[in-house]
Amino acid sequence: MVRVMFDRADERGLRTVEMFGSTITLPIDRRFASIESVQSYVDAVLTLNWVRDTWPHAVSVVQVRERSGTGASHYERDTHTIAVPLHRNNEAWALRELVVLHELAHHFEPAELDVASHGGEFVDRFVTLVGEIIGQEAGFVLRATMAENGVKIG
Repeated sequence: MVRVMFDRADERGLRTVEMFGSTITLPIDRRFASIESVQSYVDAVLTLNWVRDTWPHAVSVVQVRERSGTGASHYERDTHTIAVPLHRNNEAWALRELVVLHELAHHFEPAELDVASHGGEFVDRFVTLVGEIIGQEAGFVLRATMAENGVKIG
């Protein structure tokens, strides 16, 4: 739902949306041209001081590879690998910042925790990454949309 909101903003060139009585200007959701550019982005995020201070697992190297399927990206915990499909119907839907941050939120999950893969703890990490990296407006839209749909955060 949030990804669609960003897609429409890009398609129409209209970055302002009304949400819960507030007018919000959506920041840019970066797009990537290749696996190599996703890898560079992931490497840069992992070196941010606040990321390392917040999630100790951020010191672990993450590899990015092409995924053979087209329907989803995923994170492989045992190899610290993000697998991203390149194209589906001539569109590189997964080569975008929201998707990469989603997968990094999986990487930052403490290994000793036995929690749902998309549970409240994951959602909190994802929303934090989006708010701090893409922008507070994007974090607000994501958090508000999830809360409105009954998603547990934290």
